[in-house]
This record gives sequence, C-alpha cells and structure tokens, in this order.
Amino acid sequence: MSTGKGAVRFEGVVKRHGPTTVLHGVDLEIQAGEFFVLLGPSGSGKTTTLRILAGLEPVSGGRVFIDGEDVTTVEPGARDVAMVFQSYALYPHMTVEQNIGFPLRMVGTPRQAVEQAVRDAATRVSIDHLLKRRPGQLSGGQQQRVALARAIVRQPRLFLLDEPLSNLDAKLRLETRLELKQLQRALGVTTVYVTHDQEEAMTLADRVAVFMDGRIVQVATPRDIYGRPAQVAVAGFIGTPPMNLLPGVWQGAEVRIDGVAHPVPAHAPQAREVTVGVRPGDLHPGPVGSAARVNYIEELGDHRILDLDAGGQRLKLKTDARNDLVEGDTIHVGFEPAAVHLFDRASGARLN
Repeated sequence: MSTGKGAVRFEGVVKRHGPTTVLHGVDLEIQAGEFFVLLGPSGSGKTTTLRILAGLEPVSGGRVFIDGEDVTTVEPGARDVAMVFQSYALYPHMTVEQNIGFPLRMVGTPRQAVEQAVRDAATRVSIDHLLKRRPGQLSGGQQQRVALARAIVRQPRLFLLDEPLSNLDAKLRLETRLELKQLQRALGVTTVYVTHDQEEAMTLADRVAVFMDGRIVQVATPRDIYGRPAQVAVAGFIGTPPMNLLPGVWQGAEVRIDGVAHPVPAHAPQAREVTVGVRPGDLHPGPVGSAARVNYIEELGDHRILDLDAGGQRLKLKTDARNDLVEGDTIHVGFEPAAVHLFDRASGARLN
C-alpha cells in the first residue's frame, strides 16, 4: 500500500524552552514514502523535532509543512499522523484487540470495519493470536508490536517512531529492526524514526539527518554519512569504534602527524592545520608509519580491536583475529592515502 503522501518540510524551525534554545533554525525535507532517521546523541534536538512534527510541541519560530500544507498550528489529531513512543503507551485495562482498534473507534468507524482493520494490522506484525490478551500478559517485544499495529491500523500519512526498540533486548532488537523495515516497505508510508543508535540508523534509513546541539549537521544516505562525513563531529560519532581523529598539518600531497609524513590524495598549496580522520579498519600495522604501543586488545571473535598509544594520542585499530600481537608490543601504524578524511581544524568542516 503506497500512499504517495507524507512529504515533510521544516523551514527555519526554532524551539526555545525559556532562555534555552533547543533547535536553532532547522531546515529539513523528507520525501513521501521515505524511511527517514533523525540520529544524534541525547539532548541534540531529534526527539523535539519529532514532537513538533506530531504537533505535540509548539514552535518558537519557523514553519512546518506536510504535503505542502502549513500545519505549524494544526492540532495533533488533525495532522493524520500516528506515533509510537518509547514506552508504547498501551491501555492496561484493554485487550490487544481494543488497544489496536482504539484510534478507529475514536473517530466513529463502524464496528465491522474496525474488526477487519484490527485483524489485518495484527496479522502484519504477527500478533493476531494475542488479540484477547491484555498488555500485562505480553512480553516487551509483543507490546511493541501492539503499539506498531495501533499506529498502522489508521493508515496514516506519517508514521512517527521515537526510539521504539530501545526497551528490547539485543537479539529481539535485531529481529524487530528487520521486520520494521520490511513493514515500512510493504506499507509505503513515510516513516520518521528517532534514535541515538547509529547501527539502527544505518540499517533502517533511506536517509539520515545527524543532529548535534540543536542543529542538523548533515543529511545524506547511510553510505555517505559513513564514507564522507561532512563535519568532524559526525566523523567522531559514526562508526563502531568511531573514527580516529588526530591533529596534523596538510601541505602539498602529504599530511604530517606527530612529525611523520603520510601521503594523501589531495593537494594543499599552503600549510594548514587540519584534523586527520582514519577509521579503525583502515589503520594497519606495518614496517613504517607512526610508532604506537598496544595498550590492550579487545577480542571480538572474528576480529580484534587494538587500543594504541601513539605519542600520547589514543588510537583504535581494527584487525582480524589471526595476528599474534600482544599487549605491550610496539608497532608502526599507517594507512592508505584514499582512507584519509581531512577536516579544517578550526571549523570542523570536511576538506577532501
């Protein structure tokens, strides 16, 4: 069921709580049918943005549009959106069937139509066998499915999810993540999803908006966010472990880090101070490069993470499990020129 609706636009949206500015002029466009993720650390403004879109928070400035209609001051119930909260917000005295059908009964949908829609929604999320139970008789994963079914039963034009998987254990979170993506594709409904979990964002999203301190610092596909972070703050946030960030001086076709020259695939006519980014998987031990001491080793089955001290700089190096390095070893680390990310030291903006 592709709705072909649910396009979203934020124009200069500002949100203040007293003297504190939570959102600093957010501009954002979300396409109809897109699975769009708002990603960022706690307090970055992503949940506030979602609540403004739902109509649960008023704006202090700017405008919000859904399908070209200015909804900035429109009440939540008139926006045709459905929201799944982190807490699920189920009614404990109602059965699963009653919880799912509640939004339809509230708008006077005929009983037979409600029953059919509830069965369809419950079947989509594989809880049709639980319709007579109450929330207290369900596991966390089952409660989360009830909340999803209650959201999709109305066939809204926007599906808003605020960290819906955070209360699930790791295994169930992985399983539900895949099912959620499949469900969104089948429904074709625009989905805006808030998370601080970058792995969740990268696996679910068509595009991601990265929030930092009440501002969007990058909007791109997961591949571009990882491969070409636009800001040093994004580079240091995305990746497990995150990117190594080192001070360096870039001149000509090389960058000097702690006095050691490394080739780079870009040319600077004048010396400039930069932050050099290299992902842990792109660092490799070898005969030349910067000297580093192995502080400790994380054994992760098929690979190892080496925690290194390189002249007072802490580095992470991801390598396969077959090497025979031990804690206390001194090695040299280098990287291929194409693996280098260069950021302006002062502004943090990407240079190459």
